[in-house]
Amino acid sequence: MARLDHIKNIAGLVDWYGRSPELREQANLVVVAGHVDANRSGDDEEREQIGTMHHLFELHGLHQQVRWLGIHLEKQLAGELYRSIADRRGAFVQPALFEAFGLTVIEAMACGLPTFATCYGGPLEIIEDGISGFHIDPNHGIDAAGLIAEFFRRCTDDPSHWDALSAGALARVDARYTWRRYAERMMTLSRVYGFWKFVTDLDRAETKRYLEMFYGLQYRPLARLN
Repeated sequence: MARLDHIKNIAGLVDWYGRSPELREQANLVVVAGHVDANRSGDDEEREQIGTMHHLFELHGLHQQVRWLGIHLEKQLAGELYRSIADRRGAFVQPALFEAFGLTVIEAMACGLPTFATCYGGPLEIIEDGISGFHIDPNHGIDAAGLIAEFFRRCTDDPSHWDALSAGALARVDARYTWRRYAERMMTLSRVYGFWKFVTDLDRAETKRYLEMFYGLQYRPLARLN
């Protein structure tokens, strides 16, 4: 689920899937990205990606296994899609070449979906590999497809494996990425900023005394311990 441009690598994911008989045997693929009809797009890069997508569908014969929704889903409908796939014990894949943050990763994890996401950018911090999801390298798509296929094979043999990754995803989001957590961090940062602003308004001598006090109370005892 992403914009249909090169950096998001949706066409790359479709190609990995098409080239992996093991993964195609284990799961179908749902893609929510861009337009299906290039004539409806006003963006040159998106039109190029649309052409690539149609080529991959024909090359790999994907029409019976891949559903491409060329629409933008509002948050509520996107959440329903995540939950529907989670109810069917599926997974979410974010294959971007680079992702600055990874909102869709958090959304999917918040719905209990085991998530595979790029190791370049924000998802590297969001996901604890093997606990709350998996890191994949978009430059090695066949390996990524193999990892996903192996996950589904293991879940078939041991359904508790899916449950464990789902619980890990939910726990990770609750621990790090809820509004309550952000509010706590924001309040902490505002207090630190307010205190430092007060300190830096002091004259140079007072600032020096504060730093010496801070050193004496915090760092000197640590030096003694070492």
